[in-house]
Amino acid sequence: MSLFVEVALPVPMRQNFTYRVKTNEQNDDSPQAKPQIGVRVKVPFGRQQLIGLVTAITDSCDLAPTQLKSVIEFIDDAPLLPESLYKLTLWAARYYFCSQGQMLTQALPVALRKGLDAAPQKIQYWQITTIGSNIAPETLKRAPAQKKLLEHLKQTSLTQEEVISLELNKTALKTLEEKGWIAQHEKIAQLNLDWRSQLELDETPHRLNKEQAVAVTVLTQQQGYHCTLLEGITGSGKTEVYLALLEHILKQGKQALILVPEIGLTPQTINRFKRRFRVNVAVLHSGLTDNQRLEAWRQARCGQAAIIIGTRSALFTPMAFPGVIILDEEHDSSFKQQEGVGYHARDLAVMRGHLESIPVVLGSATPSLESLQNALSGRYHHLQLGERAGNAKKVRQGIIDIKNLPLKAGMSAPLINEIRSHLDAGNQVLLFLNRRGFAPALLCHECGHLHECDRCDAFFTVHQSLGEIRCHHCGNQYAIPRQCHNCGSTMLMGQGIGTEQLAEALQLEFPKYPVVRIDRDTTRLKGSLESHLSAIHKGEYKILVGTQMLAKGHHFPDVTLVGLLDVDGALFSADFRAPERFGQLYTQVAGRAGRANKLGTVLLQTHQSDNPILRDLLHRGYGEFARSQLKERQMALLPPAWHMVLVRAEAHSALDADNFLNSFASLLPQDKEFEIIGPMPAPLDRKAGKFRRQLMFQAKHRHRLQQEFERIYPLVEQLPEAKRCRWSLDRDPQDLL
Repeated sequence: MSLFVEVALPVPMRQNFTYRVKTNEQNDDSPQAKPQIGVRVKVPFGRQQLIGLVTAITDSCDLAPTQLKSVIEFIDDAPLLPESLYKLTLWAARYYFCSQGQMLTQALPVALRKGLDAAPQKIQYWQITTIGSNIAPETLKRAPAQKKLLEHLKQTSLTQEEVISLELNKTALKTLEEKGWIAQHEKIAQLNLDWRSQLELDETPHRLNKEQAVAVTVLTQQQGYHCTLLEGITGSGKTEVYLALLEHILKQGKQALILVPEIGLTPQTINRFKRRFRVNVAVLHSGLTDNQRLEAWRQARCGQAAIIIGTRSALFTPMAFPGVIILDEEHDSSFKQQEGVGYHARDLAVMRGHLESIPVVLGSATPSLESLQNALSGRYHHLQLGERAGNAKKVRQGIIDIKNLPLKAGMSAPLINEIRSHLDAGNQVLLFLNRRGFAPALLCHECGHLHECDRCDAFFTVHQSLGEIRCHHCGNQYAIPRQCHNCGSTMLMGQGIGTEQLAEALQLEFPKYPVVRIDRDTTRLKGSLESHLSAIHKGEYKILVGTQMLAKGHHFPDVTLVGLLDVDGALFSADFRAPERFGQLYTQVAGRAGRANKLGTVLLQTHQSDNPILRDLLHRGYGEFARSQLKERQMALLPPAWHMVLVRAEAHSALDADNFLNSFASLLPQDKEFEIIGPMPAPLDRKAGKFRRQLMFQAKHRHRLQQEFERIYPLVEQLPEAKRCRWSLDRDPQDLL
């Protein structure tokens, strides 16, 4: 009897592919004789070989035998993902209009996509041989490293990790092995699940205030799936609530998955949880090697890791004993993937909690309007923490109107005076400028020409220390020119301020106080961010300069002054989410001040001191500001009141992109429950040499939006205009750029 399998492959075509299973008459126990849904297979695809997952098994096929190819090999003996995660990826593929193969591969670490073994790794260890045990240590007087190793191995075996941790000599190890005195062996790691029966704490939990205690009581009494929005002002002790909830979950022998928006937040999160619980913590983020991520994935899957901490992609990590999913800083746009499949980790975390019947906690001082609407409408539980934990006092806020004021590297005299008084008092100061580099543009002082990227509608950013001008949109870079491209003048100057220039100016202004700059340029090297943060906590730096990498979740007890230098650009944007983003950013940055028992001050420089958004935010706080923004969105029929899909198209000719989107729009319905906006140029009209156009499609009801797109998708793929441009769909877009 012939057997066929449907395989989901990591290709953008929205279909699965059928392959013949080779029968093995001689050996019926061959894994190829018993395919299962959810196992990886290697198959031929065109001229290459790809790894995909089996989604169906059948004994009949409509394709002609000449059209069929055979499976090369079955990689796994059992399904890789538990049923709940398999269902989640299939649901997500449908929701985000991508192929099952694309979504299934998102759910697997890179090493597994390459075909590595999913089973626990074998441990290499050394043991003394019979010959070695008869050797007298005195014979190795002139080789102390070998003598030390031999004496150790006479007592017990040695693993590779122990060789590194005990700082033993690897050359001596190799020499002893060559002599035949020791031998290398392999064993499968023993599963250690002691934490499930006996949880040990390494520190006494802090005393909770009344609001924290109420939140913990509500969260620990929930059974099965519940989604809760924990809205707590900055410094209100949300992490302490997470820790108390975790203690309850771990004592039940269940695992916890904690998602943070950026790698920068993982070191402090890991340390906080490791200080409290004596359990294995698995870490998954893009800063690790493929093998490190695979090992963390294996530990989570078999239950050895009690706590799993990671960024967006860690959402798909299987848990042997699922207990809770926590999203810290749930509002953060980093949870939405921008490249490839545009999934949102927050929305999929809620769906995963539903499928695994476990609670989901979304925590933030500045919740997204989507989560806030769900909480206010009763879809989510809503818990609020309104007072700062411990002795922390409410910060003082002030606006510096910089109209007509002279600026020194972007700083006004009132701000410089305030910085000086805080530094002289022995405190730290944080200056926020969301623009890396030395200057955002290169200007000719003679003719006024601004040097623009030749591939984008954007200006080059000057990076003085690297000696280059670079486009932050396409990565295009050149050495800093000596002459103006327009008039040939040598009078070139940086226009505007970047973090690099600000840090230099502060070092000159305050030579006694060390300055640290934290942005994507200074934290490229592995471990550099952790070492910078550690030095800040030790008080080695007094002035902190950074982009939004410094704004999120960090705890700096000695920072008493936070200054925001250039916020005007954030107040005027083509994106309807700009006010919400600005409100979140301001509140998060302001929350870094006065976190211990010192009084904090936040100063904001602006030319727009009368701006209603700014006034609303400062006078009423983010909570009230967000609720009024929600009402505005409902009146304007914008997300989250209505549901949006953004269709993007890019082509070498603007006309090709426009024609495609016009044809796309003609297939969409137009009535009271639907709205089409566009086609129109993207805010950055040209990027990397291609013209970019977009079409917004909004619907009152999510299910009708799904139905319409599933109806027209096959028709769109057949459009002749589709072949002349690259296009993509972005469901629930977070960024209109």
